[in-house]
Amino acid sequence: MGQVIALTSGKGGTGKTTICAGLATCLAAEGSRVLCIDADVGLRNLDISLGMRDLAPVSFADVLADRYSLSEATAHPEIPNLWLLTAPVAEKPETIRFQDFGSLLETVREHFDYCLIDSAAGLRDGFHLAVAYADRVLVVATPDPASLRDAAETADQLSLMGKQEVKLVVNRVTPAVFRSLERTVDDMMDETGLPLLGMIPEDENVVLAAARNRPLILYTDRHAAVGCLHIARRLRGEKVPLLLIH
Repeated sequence: MGQVIALTSGKGGTGKTTICAGLATCLAAEGSRVLCIDADVGLRNLDISLGMRDLAPVSFADVLADRYSLSEATAHPEIPNLWLLTAPVAEKPETIRFQDFGSLLETVREHFDYCLIDSAAGLRDGFHLAVAYADRVLVVATPDPASLRDAAETADQLSLMGKQEVKLVVNRVTPAVFRSLERTVDDMMDETGLPLLGMIPEDENVVLAAARNRPLILYTDRHAAVGCLHIARRLRGEKVPLLLIH
């Protein structure tokens, strides 16, 4: 059975969508069958980070309504083993039946090794839709105090929901930030109450790759792409050292 992994954040602007795409492409590039689901209903952007913005991807709402089958999920044009179900644009999260979405994920587990769900930011209906039936949840934050506080609140909410497999990913890290904030990795884990899965360095290539409609790992093999690869391998159970931010 495959795993469903939701990526969420307490606030917008953490780079959650970029990391979701980075992890999905790394897992697929190393041989796993991967489905991405954009659950940010009405504000879909995952196709851009995947380098699929010129395609017309099927939405998960279309599959729920039996207008398309799961086998018709949009295949990535360059990375084998990677598919996308985008978010609907004409619906609201509260109109989607959680039980139907959960049933879809049960079918997804039978056909894919990994399903990565890009959640809406914040703790409203879109958040609950994405995490309710997830096997694991990754909370994405940046090193600034406000983002870490929001991550801690997200972690508390996930705990109330009974989620146990929850880990922290810290994005957009630079040595200067660490020095100026006088924070250590242990400090960030203490502030959020979450174990750290990995860190992603600040990298201008993230923006450049999206502008050129390319997945990050096909645009560069440095910096943020390496961080995503390390985290993807940890998700697979490999022992990979923490990426050092130079």
